[in-house]
Amino acid sequence: MRIKLSIVILNWNGSHHLRRFLPGVVKYSSYDWSEIIVADNFSDDDSRSVIEMEFPQVKLMPLDRNYGFAEGYNQALKHLNSDYFLLLNSDVEVTENWLHPLLKIMDINPLIGACQPKILSLNQPEKFEYAGASGGFIDHFGYPFCRGRILNSLEVDNGQYDNPISVFWTSGATMLIRAKLWHESDGFDADFWAHMEEIDLCWRLKNRGFHMVVVPESKVFHLGGGSLPYGSPQKIYLNFRNNLFLLYKNLPKQRLYLTILFRMVLDGVAAVQFLLTGQFNAFVKVLGAHREFYKSLGRLRRKREVLLPNVTHVNHPEIYKGSIIFDFFLAKKRKFSTLNFPIVGVK
Repeated sequence: MRIKLSIVILNWNGSHHLRRFLPGVVKYSSYDWSEIIVADNFSDDDSRSVIEMEFPQVKLMPLDRNYGFAEGYNQALKHLNSDYFLLLNSDVEVTENWLHPLLKIMDINPLIGACQPKILSLNQPEKFEYAGASGGFIDHFGYPFCRGRILNSLEVDNGQYDNPISVFWTSGATMLIRAKLWHESDGFDADFWAHMEEIDLCWRLKNRGFHMVVVPESKVFHLGGGSLPYGSPQKIYLNFRNNLFLLYKNLPKQRLYLTILFRMVLDGVAAVQFLLTGQFNAFVKVLGAHREFYKSLGRLRRKREVLLPNVTHVNHPEIYKGSIIFDFFLAKKRKFSTLNFPIVGVK
């Protein structure tokens, strides 16, 4: 029987996560039309022996070096030929009926390029999780936020976001994507290394006319912060740098330069705030992120030129027309439901 679904977990030194979370994945995801693969990013712990000895029903795909998150998945998926890929973080706890709602909505609507479940916090199960919550969005200046999480403010899940809707991006922590689109798009942009590579991929797909959807009927719990702790200087560097990367690659021409200019100003304000509050390492990382952006402009320009001929859609209602920074800090809007943001339903 043809493999319909390949569930691929990218692992690096995560044997403790594999022992804790992989049994649930095996229990609730093993069918004759699915396969579970752990792509090991050149771990130096006992991850490979754990897979081989304790999970014989799981396929081990050893990589020859640590490629990072983005290129690691590119390496893992390039030779797979199933209908769908499900990218799953090693620290995600799945639930009994998590797969079928995701697959059902993708099977019904061929214009849905990718989808995600509702993602809750494993440590605080009553709250949404940072990396995805109940669907991802960006504002006019490229700042990402979620339905259920604005900046660092996490909402309690009371079922208020349980309707499936069109979103701007789906979380790389648990993303179901059509294999054909993954291959056509060359997967993640390896230059991102980690963080926001899924937003970049979703934006590229949306520019081609595909939809991203959250399916809250499916529910998982995410530990989060495993590779890089939230707030770490390296995470700050990647977030600031990669945000500029994705804006430059994907914005329509009429918005590109003014948006980048505003982001430079806002990033400068953030850098000064880091400095004034004694976060010198974070201040240096913001400067480093901008320096790397300038150095990468030639390469980014070539990528943009390759992408432009495939763009058929530039006006996305899932981009918030306001500033999430202004709304959060000045208007004190800490919940998604308080934003003046029309929601696009799923057809």
